[in-house]
Amino acid sequence: MNDQKKVLIFGLGNPEDKYAGTRHNIGFEVAYALGKRLEATFKQERYGMVARGKWKGRTIVIIMPTTYMNLSGNAVRYWIEQEKVTTQQIMVIADDIDLPVAQLRIRPKGGGGSHNGLNHIIEVLGNGNYPRLRFGIGKNYPMGYQVEYVLGKFEPEERPEIDKAVDRSVDICLSFATAGLQRTMNQYNQKENKEKENKDNNNDNHVKTPATE
Repeated sequence: MNDQKKVLIFGLGNPEDKYAGTRHNIGFEVAYALGKRLEATFKQERYGMVARGKWKGRTIVIIMPTTYMNLSGNAVRYWIEQEKVTTQQIMVIADDIDLPVAQLRIRPKGGGGSHNGLNHIIEVLGNGNYPRLRFGIGKNYPMGYQVEYVLGKFEPEERPEIDKAVDRSVDICLSFATAGLQRTMNQYNQKENKEKENKDNNNDNHVKTPATE
């Protein structure tokens, strides 16, 4: 019998120190920030660093898989079984090159695209029917340099927006735990679209028109 008041949050990344702060490890950043918000302590357990916290009567288990990105599905399957939850009670956080930097998108299911971690979870679970939070990292790289880009660090000028998006991601995880997936999607996907529109408008307003002679 599963506990309906429990959710599992998986922040995807690679465990070695050399990957800390890279675009591909943004899932770890969000997971760590969520743990900090809940004043929960991470401990090394099977397949991951794990922290447990409470929020408005809900139990939130935060997992940073230590399987390496390409084997993330092993950790997801193990902890779903260990904590006796369904795939609808998990949220997987991963970087997404198809979204602009710091833009967020919540999805109830889907494919993995070019993301090895998401694809391995789909392979292990047998389907892509699990909620995920996609964290935009952009695709500002020359053709053929995707790997170097995702394993590189954010530019200094990107960090303020990234830090804000990490905070919003924590809010999304807490909303998912208490309000559920559909209400969280309705609220935050709409907010993200408005933020993007405002940002685009601001950028347009800052474009200088050439002076006429």
